[in-house]
Amino acid sequence: MPAMDDEELCKIVASLVKEAQAYRTEQSPERVRAMEYYDGTMTDTPADDGRSKVVSRDVRGEIKKVLPSIKRIILRGAKIVEYLPVGPGDERSAEQATDYINTLVIPECGGKRAIKDAIDDAAKLRNGILKWWQDVRTDIQVSTHTGLDEVSFAQLVKDDAVEVLEHTAKPVNVEGQSDNLHDVKIRRQIKKSRAKLAAIPLEKWLIHPDAISIKDSPLVGEDCKYRRSDLVAMGYDREKIDELPIATSHSKEGDEEEVTRRREVFTREEIAAKSMQEVDYYDLLVRIDYDDDGIAELRRIVFAGGLTEEYLLENEYWDEVNYADVVLEPRAHQWEGNSVADDVMEIQRIKTVLLRQTLDNIYWQNNLQPTVQEGAIINPEAVTNPAFGLPIRVKNGTDVRTAVGFNPVPFIADKSFQMLAYLDEEKHDRTGINDASAGLAPDALQNVTAKASAMIEQSGIGQTEDIVEAVAESLQPVFKGLLRLVTQHQDKPRTVRLRKEWVTFDPRTWNVDMDCTVNTGLGAGTRERDMMMMQVVREAQKEIMVSLGADNPLVKPDQFYNGVAKMVEASGLKSVDQYFTSPSPDDLQAYAEKQAQKPSPEQEKIQGALQIEQAKGQVQIALSDKKMQVEASKEREQRDADIVIKQAELEKETQRAMHEATIKAASEAEKMQVEREKIASAERIELAKLEAQIMLERERMDREDVRAERQHQADAQNRQFEGAVQ
Repeated sequence: MPAMDDEELCKIVASLVKEAQAYRTEQSPERVRAMEYYDGTMTDTPADDGRSKVVSRDVRGEIKKVLPSIKRIILRGAKIVEYLPVGPGDERSAEQATDYINTLVIPECGGKRAIKDAIDDAAKLRNGILKWWQDVRTDIQVSTHTGLDEVSFAQLVKDDAVEVLEHTAKPVNVEGQSDNLHDVKIRRQIKKSRAKLAAIPLEKWLIHPDAISIKDSPLVGEDCKYRRSDLVAMGYDREKIDELPIATSHSKEGDEEEVTRRREVFTREEIAAKSMQEVDYYDLLVRIDYDDDGIAELRRIVFAGGLTEEYLLENEYWDEVNYADVVLEPRAHQWEGNSVADDVMEIQRIKTVLLRQTLDNIYWQNNLQPTVQEGAIINPEAVTNPAFGLPIRVKNGTDVRTAVGFNPVPFIADKSFQMLAYLDEEKHDRTGINDASAGLAPDALQNVTAKASAMIEQSGIGQTEDIVEAVAESLQPVFKGLLRLVTQHQDKPRTVRLRKEWVTFDPRTWNVDMDCTVNTGLGAGTRERDMMMMQVVREAQKEIMVSLGADNPLVKPDQFYNGVAKMVEASGLKSVDQYFTSPSPDDLQAYAEKQAQKPSPEQEKIQGALQIEQAKGQVQIALSDKKMQVEASKEREQRDADIVIKQAELEKETQRAMHEATIKAASEAEKMQVEREKIASAERIELAKLEAQIMLERERMDREDVRAERQHQADAQNRQFEGAVQ
């Protein structure tokens, strides 16, 4: 029997919770401020009315520089975590656990999303909290089925978890036999149990202020709000859940932190549907000497509705602290780390003020403040509301130079730009993050020596590598916890398709104390740098295997495959299995046996000598046969050569005669062509002469006709004149 009753236990736990809540409330304004700076709201730096409201986004910029590299290095590979054997016989289990956790558990439990959220929280809010647990709940599914025959209907409703809500049977006649077709609506209860991993919002996180780490804290856990329906689905008694009071606000700071994180304004109102009402829920891990043996043991204590005995739902021994925190920059002897926001918020505030003042100065330069002599301006609106082309009218006798003027404003923006550049350098010095952390632009290092370029790149990569190492160490308890969950709660083997083969896993036989290592890729540099590093490793492996053989003690076939797989991962390709096959232990054993069956080098030497002697004898026989064939073929070749020579001489004589005849024929044809051209030329000349004579005759006749016509006209005129005279 326990030496401590539940009433005393609840008082102690309630006191620890209040201390943890007070500590969380104290830290909440800093987290709210960090989130506001990340989002660019900055309520602590309000802008004056009518002045610039610009906000510098340095916190967001620095975080977005470094986070992609961290997430890529931690989560890019097919094997995020690898389990290591801790005792003889654990090798096979370690390989199976590595495949099972990476291939099935992490996707099913939402592992990648949870890790990304925790890294984001750590970058902005110092710590990201991860929780892993076995989620057991009952879901309700309602489905409608139509046209079922008798067998299908009986098979569907025989399960005890199925409740028939509606059912109709229609008689039909199929091939002369009467039967019934069933339309049914059913309600099915499905109990699901699976490992879960989630990032806990810091406004719901509880840890004692005296804690140096999560494991040694007197109390860790979370206070949140659950709907009554969710609690019933988790297995709690419905009558007890229905009696719990509706959730209340724990603190003004906590609500403000949640509103800021979610970037929306909302209010909690009482919901009419009782199952959807929210109640306070406390899931706590407490170190307390419950059995009075002098040693404080770990217990899981759950409250719903309050922290008194009447609201106690669970009180049991617990085997591990199923929480871990992700930290980018750990602090010595503190559970809380440093965030990027801590280093940059002050600089962002100064830069915001400088930017606003710089823009205000430029605005004043572009819109100078006029000075006007009272009563001298006829249309004052032309000065107060100027428009293009609108004249400013002054009274007669007024000097325009004295009536209107402008108040000079000194230009100081150039000084602000120098200060802003200095603050950027200060920001890089504080965080250690530069452009190389996010990958340099192609022209970022132009006109820079190779050594200087390498130093700039290494400075950014070095900071990222430190952060990655810290994150990897933070995630080791998480993956050990996931391994413990699957070994404790999976009640039967599971067969899945892995690398195009069906593989059966039985986690119940695995050693839960296996070590694990989080794969951090090849470094925090670019893919090209990672591939160059792996190329060097693979070349060294290849040289060893070529010089010492495949069975050398330095590089084994599976190690050579690991080098190939890492190169594929470094290139950014998703699956190594699409390009290379991972050698199984059976394959390696078969390969080793095949190699063992090969003869020794001495035997190979003797066999080679025998083969050489046999080859020599065959060569001698072949040479003798060849000599006889050569002698016989010489005579044939001589006869054939004589025939060929005679045929060539005859052909040559024939071609010569044909050539001479061709030349003679061509000469005769050429002479005939010349004669024809002479005759044709003479004919053309005679024809031209004849045409010329014809043209001359025609011209003469035309002149005669003209002359006769003129004489005729003159005679006619004379006769007309003489008639007129008479």
